[in-house]
Amino acid sequence: MDRDIRTVEDVLRLLDELFAPEADRWTRDAAAWWDGFYSDRNRAVPFFAAKPDENLLSCLDRGLIRPGRALDLGCGPGRNALFLAARGFEVDAVDLSPTAIAWAEERAREAGAGAAVRFHRGDAFALTGSTGELRGPYDLVYDSGCFHHLPPHRRVSHLALLERVLAPGGHFALTCFAAGRMGSELPDTAFYREPGLHGGLAYTPEALRRIFSDFQEVELRAMRQQPADSALFGEEFLWTALFRRPVRPAGPVTRH
Repeated sequence: MDRDIRTVEDVLRLLDELFAPEADRWTRDAAAWWDGFYSDRNRAVPFFAAKPDENLLSCLDRGLIRPGRALDLGCGPGRNALFLAARGFEVDAVDLSPTAIAWAEERAREAGAGAAVRFHRGDAFALTGSTGELRGPYDLVYDSGCFHHLPPHRRVSHLALLERVLAPGGHFALTCFAAGRMGSELPDTAFYREPGLHGGLAYTPEALRRIFSDFQEVELRAMRQQPADSALFGEEFLWTALFRRPVRPAGPVTRH
């Protein structure tokens, strides 16, 4: 008889098991699935190209974000991590796939960026935990395509990660599937009746604002489509968003 549930993390891991057959990003088999995905570098996958997201460049050029410490979640072959390093950031980048990390490290060596980027293979939720190797505060947490591959219950873990590592006044930026353009629009409960993420979850702007309601919205818009010869990545089926973590006022001084 198993009676193992006593913490929130125990519940989350139990729910993860429902998604194990599909081997989506945050399940026990996800690393192997993504290794297979990244193993053929010649596949016609737009984000395999060494191009940073257009919204990331736009935010930097407009001064919405400034160089500091950055954490790149689900970094893949390192295209955004290396761009941030080239723009003056000190970067930690994490991905479940050893194949993706090896590719990213190879790109970093070719770019001479090894000192500015540290790549980590593993589960970002565990690596940013109390005993993990990724410690805040980070001035920027960047998530390009990771969030929409999370089962609904793992949003709890994602928000907890931001609470742990994002500096007050720091920024969280993401790109994710846009409802009506890409991704599944099933309600959250449906994913537990017939487990599987159906390729990823679509979001509306209203849903993103509700999920990240503890943050200040700086910008939320459709990603700008980029032509094939552009030096930037951009697909119109994605939302891009930039949120700022509020700086909480200090408590009253107690005099003795």
